[in-house]
Amino acid sequence: MHTQSRIPRLHDTTFDGALLWFSEMQCANLLFHPEDDPAEIIRISNGERLFTDEEVDELRLLLNGLEESIGHEKVIEAAYPIVMRAFGNQLDA
Repeated sequence: MHTQSRIPRLHDTTFDGALLWFSEMQCANLLFHPEDDPAEIIRISNGERLFTDEEVDELRLLLNGLEESIGHEKVIEAAYPIVMRAFGNQLDA
């Protein structure tokens, strides 16, 4: 049986597209740091994996596409403000 992916659609492989996608991941409670392997992300509440095998494949493909388009450093740069906000850190304007 095929289940529907919870991963938001990446609208485009630009810096702004990456920023929007990370924000949508945070809103869906699926945010993780892009340097972490999505297969190893565990929910603290129950100790279970956050992503299905299909979602892991989708995330790896998506992140690889972003890195090919804008580069590894820009992917990290796009994720940074979203991850920091999720941790409760206020960034300077």
